[in-house]
Amino acid sequence: MPKLFRHARFAAALLCVASTICPRPALAGSPPGDVVGKLTAAYQGYFSCKEPTAPDGQGWIHWSYDVNSPPSLTNYSCSSWPDMRPYTTGTYATSCPNFGNGQPAKLFTSYNSSIVSTHLNWMKQNGMATVAIGRFDPVGISGPTTQAQLIQAAAPAAGMKYYISYDLSGWNNFSTELPADWTNVIVNQLHMPTNANYAKQNGKPVVEVWGLGNVNAHNGTPASELALVNWLKSQGCYVIGGVSHAWRWGTDMQPFVSVFQACNMIQPWQIGVVGDIASVDSNKSAQADDLAWCNSNGVDYECCILPGDISVHQRQHGNLMWEEFANLRSIGVQSGFITMFDEFGEGNQIMPTAEDASMSPTNPSGITIPAANANHFWTLDEDGTHCSSDYYMRLTADGGKMLQGLIPLTYTRPTPPVRKLIPGTVVSFQATVNSKYVCADNAGANPLIANRSSVGAWEQFRVVDMGNNNIALLSLADNLYVSADNAGASALIANRSSAGQWETFYECDAGNGNVALRALADNQFVCADNAGANPLIANRTTYGLWETFTVRTY
Repeated sequence: MPKLFRHARFAAALLCVASTICPRPALAGSPPGDVVGKLTAAYQGYFSCKEPTAPDGQGWIHWSYDVNSPPSLTNYSCSSWPDMRPYTTGTYATSCPNFGNGQPAKLFTSYNSSIVSTHLNWMKQNGMATVAIGRFDPVGISGPTTQAQLIQAAAPAAGMKYYISYDLSGWNNFSTELPADWTNVIVNQLHMPTNANYAKQNGKPVVEVWGLGNVNAHNGTPASELALVNWLKSQGCYVIGGVSHAWRWGTDMQPFVSVFQACNMIQPWQIGVVGDIASVDSNKSAQADDLAWCNSNGVDYECCILPGDISVHQRQHGNLMWEEFANLRSIGVQSGFITMFDEFGEGNQIMPTAEDASMSPTNPSGITIPAANANHFWTLDEDGTHCSSDYYMRLTADGGKMLQGLIPLTYTRPTPPVRKLIPGTVVSFQATVNSKYVCADNAGANPLIANRSSVGAWEQFRVVDMGNNNIALLSLADNLYVSADNAGASALIANRSSAGQWETFYECDAGNGNVALRALADNQFVCADNAGANPLIANRTTYGLWETFTVRTY
């Protein structure tokens, strides 16, 4: 992630004064494209395992303090361990003890085509349309270009768009070296801007410049930064300006106003600014004013959205991130920048992470871990709530749907920390309202109704994966799919030989271990109508007692 806005102390010093919230949602200055109206995943892609093919002879870069030695209990620089179960290649043994489940403590390298393909597929499957390729000062090293090539190669099969995100941190010669890198490497060597999968906005290739206005991170001036932005625009680019949270009102930001106005999109940094629900809510007015400024200046606005630093217990099992999504939707923001996909170093990753001690290194010998390393083996259950390893990707998918208006605004997080409806399993549904099981009555010939005291074939359903975290239900009564018939206007019935939109549902967390089902046919919740006396129908905008079910797995 960008170094310049990393530290909470820096960001905390930039907390804004209260300001008036824009009373009406405002539309983006540009029409939807590959960044406007989309979720973009910030991707580091810079982890290496001292493998023979690592670029620049890299060691355990970003995994270890001493990069020449493999990670150990005293030499691991990240906040938590990735979930290693999905990987079949590109993994390497560390010096850490085995996981709690007895499996060896391995890590992945980012410089492996299979690993990169897996990551991009996860992004696409969870609502992220575009990936921002972090590119720090690349002069004299090959790692950033190798990374960019791997993403470029993997993007078509994954259906992902991508763009270069330059970070000016510590890059004092960016004024000349960045244009040279763009021309010689990105354009002439990799031919990225003309690639079909390179992100375009308003018909122009997208490029980001992080650190505009941050004179403490590099030796840029208002004049040199403005010249850079204008040069990129002269090359036909759509330019995103990555800026500090205080970009609009900080006294040291005022000389850079012309730089910000020259950008096509503004993207303020939020890590270190929000860390609990109260700070998310107090930040809402600043975001509304950011959006208003952008609208009045003809600039698009994209806000950073983060899961929270796991090492300092910010996540609240997803409630922090959901509050961010809800606040942004409430003020009319439609574009989000997920920070970040793979930032294990600072604990803000959304990609699959160790769920509990069974998936993280143990300490059987009682090795004394230095205080500096004490917060480096956190798991997703750190606050007492068990979360599946993919939970924050699923939550991101739901948040993106809400930003884009595909589901209604709600401050109640719908994403279950652990899915009850797992594809491939056979389940039954017990209606909370009357404790009766849902039945595909008359061998599926009649509509579904919650009126059975026990479970047989008519009360069982096979969960089928429909992509994007959606599912279909195949009734064991007749081997046909359950449909929210007539676009949801009629009762649910198991009478379809194939699954489409009317047969697709999304599992929502209804609390107390129960679920609610939202039908994609009409975006309404399935209801055991009339306290269960009537057939199930998808016609409720919210869920309560009649719309919640206990899932039993067989």
